[in-house]
Amino acid sequence: MITAADTNLILNALSASENRGGELRQEAMRLLSNLDGYDWCGIYRLEGSDLELDEYVGEPTEHTRIPIGEGVCGTAVAENSNQVVSDVRELENYLSCSLDTRSEIVVLIHLDGEILGQIDVDGYKVGTFKREDEHFLEKVAEVLARKWL
Repeated sequence: MITAADTNLILNALSASENRGGELRQEAMRLLSNLDGYDWCGIYRLEGSDLELDEYVGEPTEHTRIPIGEGVCGTAVAENSNQVVSDVRELENYLSCSLDTRSEIVVLIHLDGEILGQIDVDGYKVGTFKREDEHFLEKVAEVLARKWL
């Protein structure tokens, strides 16, 4: 479970960071990966009709390009809606990045109404992510959007 102290530290660090673009996204994923249950943390950039893997911390994944509408990540873009999945084994269209993954959260990164990409976090336990995680990651997404390039 994430704490207010953890989230404030991360948000303050990212807001104060002089990094931009990929360097800031890598810094964000590194900070997120230190949170309990945030076992794989990555950014996918929206490139045309696909999501392309950007910065991440965790095991490499074969899913470096995901078409809109496929898996949890592609569904988030297709529906323009964050996704909080308690147990990925219950999804028919789940794209497995790791056999250890049990839960997933995807939060869209918007700027001026346009989807730039998304934050994707996998957890190795069922029910890892709650609405508090979604609200926190939305704030992280806002910081990343302001410093996207």
